[in-house]
Amino acid sequence: MMKVKNKFAAEDHTFVVCAYKESVFLEECIKSLLSQTVKTRVIISTSTPNSWISDIADKFSLAVYINTGKKGISGDWDFAISCVNTALVTLAHQDDIYEPNYIENMLDYMNKAENPILFSCAYSELRDDEKVTLNRLLSIKRILAFPMRVFPDSIAFRRFGLSFGNCICCPSVTYITDIIREHPFESELKSNLDWLQWEKLSKLKGSFLYSSKKLMCHRIHSDSETSRILQNNMRYSEDLIVFQKFWPNILAKRLAKLYSASEKSNY
Repeated sequence: MMKVKNKFAAEDHTFVVCAYKESVFLEECIKSLLSQTVKTRVIISTSTPNSWISDIADKFSLAVYINTGKKGISGDWDFAISCVNTALVTLAHQDDIYEPNYIENMLDYMNKAENPILFSCAYSELRDDEKVTLNRLLSIKRILAFPMRVFPDSIAFRRFGLSFGNCICCPSVTYITDIIREHPFESELKSNLDWLQWEKLSKLKGSFLYSSKKLMCHRIHSDSETSRILQNNMRYSEDLIVFQKFWPNILAKRLAKLYSASEKSNY
C-alpha cells in the first residue's frame, strides 16, 4: 500500500457548478454533488444570471457567484476557480452527474500522492437518460489513460496518452487550486481548451492521478456546447492545434482528421 503523503479532508474541497442559461439538468447535477458519501462545499458560478439558476440555488441554499469579467468558456472556468478558498476544486458541468463515491475516491488518491497535480477518473455516458458504460470511444479513452493509471508520476507516459487524444474527461477532474491558478485556462478554444490545458500541465513534475472507477456520468445531448461545435465542423481545426503540440505537422493533420471523425458519436 502506498504511503499517505497528504492530509486533504472534506473541508479542503469545493465543487463549483458552472451554470449557463437555463439547463433542465442543473438540479440533477447539484443533487448528485450534495449526495456524496463525503460532504464538501458546493457553490454555483455563472456569467448568465437568471431566475432559473437563482431559484435552484435558493432551493439548496447555495451561494451564486456572477462572472462580470472575461467571457467565454476559459473566462468562466478561470472565474469559477477564483471563487474558491479551498486547496482542491472540481468544476462540475451543469449537465453531468457524479457518483456518490466520487469525493471519497478522489481524496484517497490525492492523499496517497506526494505531489499531485490533478485527479481524474473513468466515466460513463448519459444518452437519453440511459447510462452507457462501454462503447468504442470510451474504450479508446480508457486505453489512452492507462499509462497515467500505472505511471502517474511519469511525464513521458502521460504525454504519450495525451498525444493520441483527449483521454481526460474535463468534469471528472479535481485540481490542486494553487496549481491551476498559476496555470489558468486562458485559451480561446471552445472544444479543446481542456485538452490544451492537460498538455500544458503534463509538463509539470508531479502526479496525474487516474482512477479506473466510473465515478461520474457525462451527459451527451444535442444542445451541449460540444455537440454544437461538432455539428458546426469546428472540431478539426481545434484538434489540429493540440496535435501540433505533440507531433510534426504532417502527422498532426492525419491524426486530427481521424480524431475528429471518431468524436462524431458525441451528438
